[in-house]
Amino acid sequence: MKKFSLKKVLNTRMGYFALLALITWLTNIYAYFTTFNLGIQSPFQYFILIINPIATTLLLLSIGLYCKKGKTAYILMTTIAILMNILLFSNVVYYREFSDFITVNSILGVGSVASGLKSDIFKLIHPHDIVYWISYIVIFILFATKYLKVDQRPLPKRVAFAMSSLAVFIFGANLTLAEIDRPELLSRTFSHDYMVKYLGINAFTTYDGIQTYKIDQRRAQASEMDLTRVEKYVKDHYAAPNPKYFGMAKGRNVVVIHLESLQQFIIDYKYKDKDGKQYEVTPFLNKLFHDKQTFAFDNFFHQVGSGKTSDAETLMENSLFGLSQGPIMVQLGGKNTFQAAPNILKQNGNYTSAVFHGNDGTFWNRNEAYKHFGFDYFFDSSYFDLNPSNSFQYGLHDKYMIKDSIKYLERMQQPFYVKFLNVSNHYPFAPFKGKESGFPIADTGDDTVNGYFATANYLDEAVRELFDYFKKSGLYDKSIFILYGDHYGISNTRAKNALSPLLGKSPETWTDFDDMQMQRVPYMIHIPGQDKGFIDHTYGGQVDNLPTILHLLGINTKNYIELGQDLFSKENQQIVAFRNGNYVTPQFTSIDGEVYSNKTGKPIKKPTKKQQKTINYDAKQVEEQLQVSDEINNGDLLRFANNGIKPVDPSQFNYKDQMERLQKEEKEKGKDSTSVYNKNHNQSTTSLFQSKSYQELHGKTKYSTSENSKDKEEEK
Repeated sequence: MKKFSLKKVLNTRMGYFALLALITWLTNIYAYFTTFNLGIQSPFQYFILIINPIATTLLLLSIGLYCKKGKTAYILMTTIAILMNILLFSNVVYYREFSDFITVNSILGVGSVASGLKSDIFKLIHPHDIVYWISYIVIFILFATKYLKVDQRPLPKRVAFAMSSLAVFIFGANLTLAEIDRPELLSRTFSHDYMVKYLGINAFTTYDGIQTYKIDQRRAQASEMDLTRVEKYVKDHYAAPNPKYFGMAKGRNVVVIHLESLQQFIIDYKYKDKDGKQYEVTPFLNKLFHDKQTFAFDNFFHQVGSGKTSDAETLMENSLFGLSQGPIMVQLGGKNTFQAAPNILKQNGNYTSAVFHGNDGTFWNRNEAYKHFGFDYFFDSSYFDLNPSNSFQYGLHDKYMIKDSIKYLERMQQPFYVKFLNVSNHYPFAPFKGKESGFPIADTGDDTVNGYFATANYLDEAVRELFDYFKKSGLYDKSIFILYGDHYGISNTRAKNALSPLLGKSPETWTDFDDMQMQRVPYMIHIPGQDKGFIDHTYGGQVDNLPTILHLLGINTKNYIELGQDLFSKENQQIVAFRNGNYVTPQFTSIDGEVYSNKTGKPIKKPTKKQQKTINYDAKQVEEQLQVSDEINNGDLLRFANNGIKPVDPSQFNYKDQMERLQKEEKEKGKDSTSVYNKNHNQSTTSLFQSKSYQELHGKTKYSTSENSKDKEEEK
């Protein structure tokens, strides 16, 4: 048997190819575990992470194997390897400043990226970064000392083709595993982190390039004439404000409370356990829903597409729909011009705006989309103290997030527009342990449905605690509160099979009509000090929020490009469009072309002439609304708008060192500062926020679970 010789292997063309592939793979793995925070949560995800650089590395390097001349092949393979390394290292440096990955738009706008690096760029390069380059330095030395030599023998093309084919096969396997762990990865593109975690830097950059090209093509074909058509539609569908409510909340702080995955059926719902004892799931929200200071809507629907929460934010902030495919905040949020609530309020009342969210800022591309929306501040997970006991896979639990937000909120200049993005009531609705346990876990045979009531109760308590703080700090009477559910929590299948008995129905009689009615989500506008509130049965959706709120604040939306209608307006059409073309009105529910009567819940097999005329009109209105939204978004038509709203300059926003910025503004304003901190004689109000666990509020129950109890496996 011949003795193995590493030198002899490395001096073959395939040996050198393998060396470059190994170096590239190792440097990627090094970056994954030392710089990038990719949120690995299971051994399966670790496995995917470890294999994801392999496919693109082999595919790109195999290009050099097709060259007959040895020198050309070696130069090409080495160049490709170095270029991949440059891309990786550039992302490492960029990530240290922005906690995100370089997009094609970032590369094309390298000037603006460089200007965003307030720190000296060389400070972002660390001494241990030599790891990324030492291998190539050694390779050049080995060639210079003739330890490594160019193998002049050409490889058969079938060998090169076999290597390329192997790379494609590995990528297919990689993508399949990724889709198992994160379905619709490519169609929904949750975040840049997800793409890199599952497919790697090279694949992410390629995918981003393709998406950028498609978007740029659509943008290039758009013109001011396209906006003219949009403006005509908006003018024809404008719903004038109701004088009774217009300006009712003028000048107040605006507090938006995101009720994650909360559906309308949970309001006033009481869960009954096996012993017949009833438990009010959301006692505070129920009280708020019936309060005379609240305008509550019980026929309000979510209108999201594949972007889920991010689509809900787009609808609420912009009165525009998401995309027919993929999340708008990811695909267009960092590119398009928007006329969002923060920017409108900045120019109509000098509002300061902020978002508080205990998840990573890159999720749904928020750290870029919010800049284009015009949010002055964005406090993501990097501004909070996360640990395993107070967080889960979607970020910091609500009570902790809200409590930690107060130190930032109290420094903001008033009036402010702030949004609290709660996450605890998020799929898979895992039951709480320790002190937060206690609310009964349902027994439906479906763990997801079982835990939903407990996590909804936790959300309810968190909202109550936020209201208590506003009352104690003196902010309550100066504010208007908007509470909304972003999308369904219980899927159609689970609603039918597991939830329906708890709602007094059965899986056997559950229909598509029932599924559609379950898409209602809470929507409440709470205005302290007024007593005209009532439960409004008007049919509406998230696209209607912005014009409704602006009119309450005394800002007429007549000249703004918004696709929704004021819910208080007497001209509101009450046609609720869904992203897939389905719709709901006070009379009808249309699902995949089949129209149901809301009165009977049954399909209308033979509509009357009058009914058919209404159905045809409603369907046309829905189609036109969605089409106009797509034209605006895909063509970036708001860049052509000249309606009194100055476009946002996203380069002016940077979500770093935000506490220092808040304190600096307080100091600059001096006696004119309107922050709660300054109004409270430069004393913090954080102690006014009081939080108690479930067991502290209600005492231990037989439903309590031990802190040491074994976690139930969470669904992916």
